[in-house]
Amino acid sequence: MSLGPLLDTHAWIWWVEGDVRLGKRTIDALDALPDDVRPCIADFSLWEVATLVRLGRLEFADSFEAWLDAAAHPRTVRIVPMSPDIAIEITRLPESFTKDPADRAIVATSRVLGAPVVTLDKSITQSRLVRRWAPD
Repeated sequence: MSLGPLLDTHAWIWWVEGDVRLGKRTIDALDALPDDVRPCIADFSLWEVATLVRLGRLEFADSFEAWLDAAAHPRTVRIVPMSPDIAIEITRLPESFTKDPADRAIVATSRVLGAPVVTLDKSITQSRLVRRWAPD
């Protein structure tokens, strides 16, 4: 399996849900990626989605379990586990960058993988710490 772009947590949710906030062109491009080039998510995104569901800030039409079974399936995404290199990279991010642990983990994951990020998060895009993925 080849490396696709890294999805920020909201981008992962919006892509799976077909949410137009991500942009039709981006959704179509992610859908068109070959089976051997799946988009990636940081494993921290699993925690972030579960936390948002627990807090009542995120709901799905189906149960969370059913949504997650499909959204985290290997045919959908490649889950990138936290590694020592990613943990070290988190400590190397500038103090001026957001303190949000999920954003820090996602940016560190992107930097270690050398993968561009699909995100609309201004703290990430304006940081210039990662490349942003754009559909061809």
